[in-house]
Parts: sequence; C-alpha cells; structure tokens
Amino acid sequence: MFDPVIAPSGTLLGLLQRGRGDGTLHALAAPRPEALAALNHCVLGDPRHDWQVENRSLYYARLFLDLDGGLDEIEAHLFSAEDVLDADEHRTGLALAVLGHLASYGRDDALRLLRRYAMRGANWGWALDELALRDDDAGLRGLAEPVLARFPGTPEGDAELAATVRDAFEPRPWRLWAEDTRDAVGARVRAAQEAGSFDRWQRQMRPSGPRPGWSVQAVFDWAQEGLERGADLTLPAARCLGAVAGPDDRDVIVEAARAGSDGARCAALHYLTESRDPRVLDLIEAAVGGSRTVAEAAVLAFERMCGPEAVDRARGWVHRPDALGAAAAGVLACRGEADDAQLVLGALRECVRSEGPDAPSLRPLVDGAGRLGIGCAAPVLRHLYRETASSELRGRTARALAATDPAFATGFAVECLWDCEETTREVAAQYAELVDARVAERLRRLADDPAEEAEVQSAIHNRMGPDAPAI
Repeated sequence: MFDPVIAPSGTLLGLLQRGRGDGTLHALAAPRPEALAALNHCVLGDPRHDWQVENRSLYYARLFLDLDGGLDEIEAHLFSAEDVLDADEHRTGLALAVLGHLASYGRDDALRLLRRYAMRGANWGWALDELALRDDDAGLRGLAEPVLARFPGTPEGDAELAATVRDAFEPRPWRLWAEDTRDAVGARVRAAQEAGSFDRWQRQMRPSGPRPGWSVQAVFDWAQEGLERGADLTLPAARCLGAVAGPDDRDVIVEAARAGSDGARCAALHYLTESRDPRVLDLIEAAVGGSRTVAEAAVLAFERMCGPEAVDRARGWVHRPDALGAAAAGVLACRGEADDAQLVLGALRECVRSEGPDAPSLRPLVDGAGRLGIGCAAPVLRHLYRETASSELRGRTARALAATDPAFATGFAVECLWDCEETTREVAAQYAELVDARVAERLRRLADDPAEEAEVQSAIHNRMGPDAPAI
C-alpha cells in the first residue's frame, strides 16, 4: 500500500484528509460540488498513514449525511476492474466502513450497496462484517448462497471455507447460516465450524514453543532460530528465561547480553531489564553499537524500564543524536520530573525541526509536554496540531494543548468537536467554551447520536450536570 499524498493543511482537501474538525466546517460552507469532490477523493483514496490507529469512517459518513451526498462514485470504485486486479483489502476498506456507518444512519442505498458487494466484490469479507453489525436476519440469510458459492465443493474449497469461518471477525452471519435447513447451506457451514474447531484444537495440542525443563541455553537457541526464520521471539524468550533461569544463571545471561548471538542478546537484555539488574543500563548502551536488530531491542528494553535509575540515565543520554537519545527523551517525557521540562521541550522542538510533524517519536514528547504542563511548548504544539497528517497524534496534541495553552478552550477545542477521533472529541466536550454558539448545538447533536462513542457522551453529560453551565 502506497503512502498517501496529503494536500496542504490550509486547503479543504488537506483538512478533510487529516480528519480535522475544520474540514467539516469548511466543507459545509464551501460550494456543495467542491465539498463532495474533496470528500469522495478522501473516501476512495484512504489518506491515513496507519489505518489501525486512525479513524475516518464515521467522520466521512457524517459529512456525507450533512451534504446529502450520493453513492455513485463509491459504487464505481467498488465495482471497478481494479477490484479484481488489486487484492489489497485497504483499497476498498474505508469506503465499505463509510457505507456501514451510513447504513446505521438509515441510508438504505448504502445497505443495498454493501449487500451487492458482499455477493460480488473481492473484499467481500469486510462488507459482510459491516452487514453483520447493521443488517437484519433476513438480509443476511439472503447472502448465504452467493457467499458459499465462492468456495468450491472440493477438499481445498472446504478447507478454505473452514479457515474463513474459524477466523471470521464477526461470526453472526455464519451462525445464522448454520441454522439453515438446506444441506447446501446449513450442513456445509456446520461442517466448516466443526473443522475449524478441530483445527484449533490440533494447534493447541502441538505447541512449538518452549517445554518444561528447558535450559537457559535452549531458550537462547530458540530465540536465535526464530530470528533466523524471520520471527521476533525476543519478548517470549525473555519471559521463558524468567521461568527457567536461577540465581546461578545470572552471569551466563549477562555474558549473553554482552557478546551472545543476536537472538540471545535481545532476549537477555529484556530479561535483565525486567529483573532490574544494575548492569543492564551499561549493557544497553554497549548494545546500541551492535547490529540493527540488537540496537532496536536495546532501545526497546530501555523504553520499558520504569525505575528511577532509567530516568537518571536518560538525563545523560537525551542529547545523543541516535535512537537511544530519542528514547531517553521519551523516558523523561513519560516519567521525568518538573526539572526535566526544558530537556523535554528541547527534544520536542528538535524532533519537529529535524523529522517533521509526523515523526513517531513525537508521541511521547507531546504527551510529556502536557503531563509536565510546559507552557512554552504551546506554539510548537499548535504547529503540530495544524500540520500533522496523523489524527492520532493530533488527538494527543489536543490533550497537551488543553494543559498548556490558555486559548485552547476558545480556539482549537471548538473545532475538535467535529474531529474524526473520538478521544479528541472527548477532550473538546470537556474544554470547549460555551460562549461560541456552535458549541452548545454540537454537544446536543453528539449527545443524541447513537453512533457516538460512550466516552464522548459521558463527557457531555458530565458537562450538562446540575453543577455545570446550562447548555
């Protein structure tokens, strides 16, 4: 999947791609054809860098409702020739999720389009999951034959069906179909369910990991074998060391962390970190100069340390121009004290300057700016809020601004009520000033919306309580 091209933050398309609240507000004020064109551009070309931590579907679905948008372009996208040629489910995933939300809002055209795609589309499993949450029993039962026809009545087809039923994200359709009285539907689905359950039982009876009685060296060998075949077993191996290692093994583990194979070094570093061995910080510093695998494991082990000795060492490492220096800044941001505020602020400014507004290492620094209440960080946080393409990072930034920027309640907090991230809307519900007439109306709408997250509605209800200003 290619990284999306994000338009400038000051444009309507750029605002919508980022999922900002101002995107909705600008779209509603723009000419309707222009707004719909930008909205369809986002839905058909997923703008998220990480779809697993960023939300867009409800945000876009709500805007479709506000603009009374048609579904012709989504339909053409779903049933284009590319659907057959491109097997990547994320080509159509966002569009299907938007259709799911529209169906939950009562858009029957979205429901019918989902049913058609579940019958004919390549990414039918995603569509079926959306329907499992929104369609009625009769609608789902009508999909049984077209879906089962995808699996030929051969041993290979039956095995594929069993794996699909076993791994289904939403099991409701399969349970309904198992109750069907027709042999071609009910009997076949029940057989697939039984085969999937048997396969799961067999896998549980044939574990491939450590056995009782393993030695420390056996755990090291297992970790190295996993590394050679491309499986990272560092953390499981460290937990195994915790089960098999005794006091007499400590020197062997320390030596493995210093000069063992890559798999052994990674496992040993994490084990010594968890057991708070006083030598581990020196071993971590030495490991950063090793192979990339060992260096990454060493940095991760340091980030997992939570004792005062890690914070003290971070103060000395924070100026390093490498990954360990970035990790040290993150440790100070998460666990440092008030006297560390200037170090965190300096790291935040340098990270934005050198890596830009989307750097992964910004997340702990932004959180730290809010946790430590660094008022001087407000300008750089405002810049991040406007420019980052990550709605997840923008949500963190909004929380930090709430703690550092006196103007947040009358500024960004207002537009956050329309943000694509529910955690950002929750912050806005807590802080947005009611002097803006749009705030009260938006709070009412969110409180009455059945698709809104419970945490957001709880924040609104707390705001509307007897001791809060009237809305």
